[in-house]
Amino acid sequence: MARTDAARYTPARRASAAASLAAALAMLLAGCTTGSRSTADTFRLIFHRPAQATAEGVAANRFPQMQVETPDLVAVAVLGYVDGGRQQWYAGSHAVFELDRNGLLLGANGMGRSWRARVLGPSPFDDLQSVNAPVTVQRRYDWTPAYQIDVAVTGTLTRGGLEQVDILGTPRTLQRFDERLQGGGMSGRNVYWADPATGFIWKSRQHLSPGHVAELTQLKPYRPAKD
Repeated sequence: MARTDAARYTPARRASAAASLAAALAMLLAGCTTGSRSTADTFRLIFHRPAQATAEGVAANRFPQMQVETPDLVAVAVLGYVDGGRQQWYAGSHAVFELDRNGLLLGANGMGRSWRARVLGPSPFDDLQSVNAPVTVQRRYDWTPAYQIDVAVTGTLTRGGLEQVDILGTPRTLQRFDERLQGGGMSGRNVYWADPATGFIWKSRQHLSPGHVAELTQLKPYRPAKD
């Protein structure tokens, strides 16, 4: 399901999407035919997450998958929902990660906590491959249950060099970008490894809050159907 109105992407819609996934899982597992086996395996990934991906496991499932590592979670996340440019990835039944179409982390929910991140104004991540000189990124964060809302953080995004990144045994030559974060108690660095031609972020280390970093690796990216 895809919608162009991102403003409609609300907590209620996220809860509804999760409920729909659970209902679909129940139906699939009640009568799993050969034709539905791949889909059923995807829902098993969503609700019974493996810790580490394997090339064989990813290849055996046609659905988008992403490796996720945080200080309190290691999981294979599966794409469960798309609303406009926002993607909702399920890492087991207790964590959900939201990304944009370029691989930028927009937020997460899990284990009694919630994080939100947004870029004010035009985002350089929409055309990352064109970033050559340092760019200032004005960000805002929400952190709960700390109830820190609209926390101002400034990022300085700089282009690095080309680096070889291994993803499930396949080497990729990716462009590195570093974003130095300052303000609101944040003092750290986001790192992105992106496709030099498209700017799509294959691997990254992105802050959700001070000291809380999510490492994301695209194993089988989401590719929207073309008309």
